[in-house]
Amino acid sequence: MNALEIKNLTASIGEINILKGLDLEVPNGALHVIMGPNGSGKSTLCHVLTGKEEYVATGSVKVQGVEVLGIPTHERAGAGIVQAFQYPVEIPGVTLRDLMEELAGDQPDPDAFWVRVEKKRDEIKVGRFMDRAINLGLSGGEKKRSEIFQISVLDPVVAVLDEIDSGLDVDAVREVAEAVEAMRTDDLAVLLITHYDRILRYLKPDRIHVMMDGRIARSGGPELARELEGTGYEAFRAIAES
Repeated sequence: MNALEIKNLTASIGEINILKGLDLEVPNGALHVIMGPNGSGKSTLCHVLTGKEEYVATGSVKVQGVEVLGIPTHERAGAGIVQAFQYPVEIPGVTLRDLMEELAGDQPDPDAFWVRVEKKRDEIKVGRFMDRAINLGLSGGEKKRSEIFQISVLDPVVAVLDEIDSGLDVDAVREVAEAVEAMRTDDLAVLLITHYDRILRYLKPDRIHVMMDGRIARSGGPELARELEGTGYEAFRAIAES
């Protein structure tokens, strides 16, 4: 069974059609990357997957076989789909440790939860952030790593990472990519959305999809990113329009 299965997904705001019959399958344990130019519908896809209400969406979005299109955001999170945002918010007065303690109280097995917290804390290298206010005074890359850690401990089925490499320098991109690889498990499906190929130099994606004009224009292995670097997005526009 696929962790995430999207069929004939459309999305619009008013009279503007943004997603135009998008199909996508991401198996458990896989890292899939969606690349595309500005205006191709990448961010809209993220918003629709996590239930942003301003879009009118049709089609099907299933998480581990359960239909989630049309249910509220908090219920989608309960079904196992979560998102890391492009611009993580700062939360003064609340530390990462405070957040973990709050989350532990909602877990059926708090001891197992703390084992996962400690494991992911070390793998994603956020130990020195644990007693600091969430995202306060952190660099862009540190904020992204903190958010990846927060997602990891929730043990979701699908993690949607929306342009987590945006605005980062080369070293921070590498560190964030290492955090993405550290969050991977045999059960977790990761859908990473990006505009650039630079983060792919440090990742091991299973599949890459080029998105144009609200559709997946082409899918392939890591070699597709290298082809895209040589040709640019314009070479894929005719495929999307056919």
